Amino acid sequence: MKVIFTQDVAGSGKKGEVKEVKDAYARNCLIKKGLAVEATNENLNHLEGQKASAQHKLDVEAANAKKIKDTIDGKVLTFKAKAGQGGKLFGSVTSKDISALIKRDFGFDVDKRKIVTKSDIKSFGTFTAEARLFTGIVAQFSVKVEEE
Repeated sequence: MKVIFTQDVAGSGKKGEVKEVKDAYARNCLIKKGLAVEATNENLNHLEGQKASAQHKLDVEAANAKKIKDTIDGKVLTFKAKAGQGGKLFGSVTSKDISALIKRDFGFDVDKRKIVTKSDIKSFGTFTAEARLFTGIVAQFSVKVEEE
């Protein structure tokens, strides 16, 4: 019997895979436990629709990441901060601050976990940073820290 796996099953198949298995195993184990459904035309069409939807979502995410990269790549973002004596900042400029700066200046939401700085930003100056927006799409930019 042909089945479509709805979950990963060790030794049998992965989620979304269509495979031929023995009738008894399909009926008594896989279908009964909700690990698979029978591969009818209706279920196969539903699976194709899910795959197309997932691919479309990935394409849209990649296009948005490319748009953000084109906008912020090579730019200099200016951050104003308070500092004590010797030019040392109170705290540091974090990826959360940089994310808020991108939102304010360009209007794009970039997750703070996707922003990476080469070193900790704890003093005035210009520092390089990058935003890993999508697989293979990385925007590199500078963060300039000035006194408030």
